Amino acid sequence: MKPGIHPNYREVVFQDMTSGFTFLTRSTINTKENVTWEDGKEYPLVKVEISSHSHPFYTGKQAVNTTAGRVEKFKNRYARGK
Repeated sequence: MKPGIHPNYREVVFQDMTSGFTFLTRSTINTKENVTWEDGKEYPLVKVEISSHSHPFYTGKQAVNTTAGRVEKFKNRYARGK
């Protein structure tokens, strides 16, 4: 590997503010907050609004819109005037 071209990765804790889910991973993000993790060490903390733990797609709560239903609704709306 070439020296000086790779970012400096470090261990960081991400916290989902919606569900409270936290996970430890490696990242290059800069943070101002720290948190003590389960192993007793202190790591930088990144607060995120949504993660795979609370996103509707991953939790199975996502509503699926069908295109056919929208097209029929459009046709019915504008067919009434004729």
